[in-house]
Amino acid sequence: MPATDALRQPSRTLVITATAVPLALAVLADDVRVRRQLHAARRDPLSGLPGREALLAYGDRLLRTGRRDQVHLMLLDGNSFKAVNDTHGHAAGDAVIATTGRRLAAWTKRRQAVAARLGGDEFAVAAVLPARTALADITALREQLHQPLTHDGRTLHMTVSLGIARAADLPGEDTGRLLRAADAAMYRVKAGEAFPCLATYADAYADTVNGRRAGRTGAHLPAA
Repeated sequence: MPATDALRQPSRTLVITATAVPLALAVLADDVRVRRQLHAARRDPLSGLPGREALLAYGDRLLRTGRRDQVHLMLLDGNSFKAVNDTHGHAAGDAVIATTGRRLAAWTKRRQAVAARLGGDEFAVAAVLPARTALADITALREQLHQPLTHDGRTLHMTVSLGIARAADLPGEDTGRLLRAADAAMYRVKAGEAFPCLATYADAYADTVNGRRAGRTGAHLPAA
């Protein structure tokens, strides 16, 4: 290498390093801007979270980034939520939904993630999580959601069944398909399979009725 090239090499490395930092900050700032837009656009008044369409839009955006293999879709469904309503009244049920929304919002605020309420006591999260810490992060979230809450002088105990779909396990699939897979995985947890339950291709292509797993009403998932 000529002496002049050897002298130039450190300066080129410095330029590359210096420009990488503003680029990373720009990507982070853009993600924060998008999340604020999603939350401000249309929020569920009880949970304070956006709905299904916002989740799908954000999830698809994450899948188009260079971090696709770190994208996780989680679907959470409350256990014994009807019993809370029947035993303590609908105001207590509303308190459970509102508390769940706040806890999910706090968890996503510290990450590249968005949580949404799909309806009833059903929620979903789209998040970028490093492979080495993902299951630990999701387990910590589950533990937070299982913490009891107090309403009208009563202690309410609430747990969730949680299914996980990893984009790395379902290459080429969009957010709607990942959400369907997480839904099927969540149902397996509700039926007794141990947590964590990771979705498979079979889950992503499970039979549905009006876009949802057979046996469940509503239509928060896109039809096949």
